Amino acid sequence: MPRTSIQTDALLFDMDGVLIDSTPAVARVWTRWALDHGFDPVEVVRRAQGRPSITTIRELLPDSDHQVENARVECSEMEDLEGVVPLPGTLELLNRLPSERWAIVTSSTRALAEVRLRAAHLPRPALFITASDVTHGKPHPEPYQKAAECLGFRSANCIVVEDAPAGIKAGRSAGSRVIAFPTTVPVPELQKAGPDWIIENCGALALQSVNGQLNFQLQELSCK
Repeated sequence: MPRTSIQTDALLFDMDGVLIDSTPAVARVWTRWALDHGFDPVEVVRRAQGRPSITTIRELLPDSDHQVENARVECSEMEDLEGVVPLPGTLELLNRLPSERWAIVTSSTRALAEVRLRAAHLPRPALFITASDVTHGKPHPEPYQKAAECLGFRSANCIVVEDAPAGIKAGRSAGSRVIAFPTTVPVPELQKAGPDWIIENCGALALQSVNGQLNFQLQELSCK
């Protein structure tokens, strides 16, 4: 597999499917929710990937009490932590990154994100942007724009790390380059969203040096 050298001011990580393997837990929660409401579980799980849960609820239950439904889903997600673990290479990479050069940008609420991060025993970032901190969730660029601004960088000079088409689109709309992991959707679906690189996981992203910028080598699965 080819190796590519890249430089960036900061890394902006999605959490679920990028740093943490929560896919089985997410699928269990949304499958139960779908069956309870008479929807196709496969379609609901697909819709829910990489977006705020309330967005999916609004689309599928337009006449419901969205806040109440969302609270139920969040409660279920906070209780179902079986199998929530770091993805390969995550801890090693985060431990090497300067704290002021990375952030987590997740579609989860702050409460759920904190619970999952603790369950996976990962370090808490200095900057944590959640669905609770923005007006517009992914695929809108606001989450990644806000993260870059809070770190003190232009979003165009940051690299977004994502696993879902909605997040890839958010990163691209923010003007960032995007690395995608095929942890929750297949490579062809990722390619349609237009990431700059597709790699296996954090283990394929090696920090070489910090000299004004972060300098990495990445091992590509596929190029745009």
